[in-house]
Amino acid sequence: MDYKNLQQYLESKPFSTNDFPFGPDVHVFRVGGKMFALISLKETPLRVNLKCDPDEAAALRDIFKSVIPGYHMNKQHWNTVILDGDVPVGELERMIDNSYKLIYQSLPKSKIESLEKS
Repeated sequence: MDYKNLQQYLESKPFSTNDFPFGPDVHVFRVGGKMFALISLKETPLRVNLKCDPDEAAALRDIFKSVIPGYHMNKQHWNTVILDGDVPVGELERMIDNSYKLIYQSLPKSKIESLEKS
């Protein structure tokens, strides 16, 4: 998946926002103000950090050589996915969906209600 397609998929998530709080090389995607994905633009191939259940995070690292502990993140809860073709697009989308879901479900009820009213 290239940057344009990855960006479009991340932006398609409900209530998704994005910015560059760490400078022009790191594109951050949030829901309710909390990060669910970070794309490192200075790396070739691209890399994306995604939140993950700890047990699944470890399993994915065993299955895919391009899934490694999250760079500059809590290594138990975040994976870095190197977009070199090792991880099929459908699997990458599933990982993104799970990351989004973990963050969205952790939001306070009042934040979720506010998002859903807008």
